[in-house]
Amino acid sequence: MVGKFESNKDLVQELTSSGAQRVGKIATLVTGTVAEVAREIGEFVTDVIEMREAAAAARRDAAQGRAEAEFTEAGDVETGTVDLDAPATGDLDPAPVLAEPSDKA
Repeated sequence: MVGKFESNKDLVQELTSSGAQRVGKIATLVTGTVAEVAREIGEFVTDVIEMREAAAAARRDAAQGRAEAEFTEAGDVETGTVDLDAPATGDLDPAPVLAEPSDKA
């Protein structure tokens, strides 16, 4: 038969082992949860960065599209070509008046 001391020792041993296993499982759960939360936050930050870059690219594309539209308005709309020798809209000043040569000789 097992004595009272040995029975108590076995009880303490089982409680210690069980407690250590429970603490280990809890630590594993906490560690996994912290890792998942960190991963989700990182993915969210990545999404924010990608959205900012996409918005900036869209603004650049829109500005470039407006500049191209203004440029092609000055040229042939059907072909999209521009006559570089043609005067610009603001260059349509009246023809210069030339002075007549004087008869002083």
